[in-house]
Amino acid sequence: MRSALINAWRLTLLALFWAVGTTFVWIADRVKVPEWLGTDLREVGVRIWTASWLTFVWVLLWGTISWANILAGLAVAIGIMALLPLPRVPVEGRLHPVSITLLLLRLIRDFFLSSLQVAWAAIRPGRPPLGAVVRRRVAIKSDMVLTLAINYINLVPGTLVVEIDHRRRLLYIHVFDLSSPKKVARFDQQIEFIERAFIHAFERDSEWHPSPYHGIDDEYHNRVLAQRDADGREPR
Repeated sequence: MRSALINAWRLTLLALFWAVGTTFVWIADRVKVPEWLGTDLREVGVRIWTASWLTFVWVLLWGTISWANILAGLAVAIGIMALLPLPRVPVEGRLHPVSITLLLLRLIRDFFLSSLQVAWAAIRPGRPPLGAVVRRRVAIKSDMVLTLAINYINLVPGTLVVEIDHRRRLLYIHVFDLSSPKKVARFDQQIEFIERAFIHAFERDSEWHPSPYHGIDDEYHNRVLAQRDADGREPR
């Protein structure tokens, strides 16, 4: 009986998630979002998340959960978003909660393992580790997802992104220890995993939906590169 109830609960939960996802897709295909609220439901979702986060921070600052603080925080959040808007960030692809959860678990694992490796390298006798800056290309299309991937790399001890070639999607990464071919291969595997995991979690090719603001800075970058090629030097 207990096993049957557990299975029934699981099936009910799956059916609920499926219904919610189907409803959201149906609304996204048929409902036209007002221009003042956003270009599509993805941008609306980002704005709702931003307002919710600012409201949460406001309540934390006051230290008391009450309707007055929540409504006041919501009003402050809407005022900040209206009077001090941030530059538009393209919202593309879809979120996959299971893939994101696995990615977070891998981040926690890498964080602790890398911390132990860096700590051991700091106290072990012998020659210091051989650090280096390496260049790696990633196939991530969205600037937002690329930013998340860079944050992932920076959070793991022993790796730090020092420069980004936005147009070519090249990352210049300082690695704490590349003293052997085995460690270079291990680092390459880590970058390949990060690239594959973020694409799988946020921007699968079958679900890619470019935002109207995708590539909004390309005109500037193309003009700079054209000037660099014509002059044969870095533009001022």
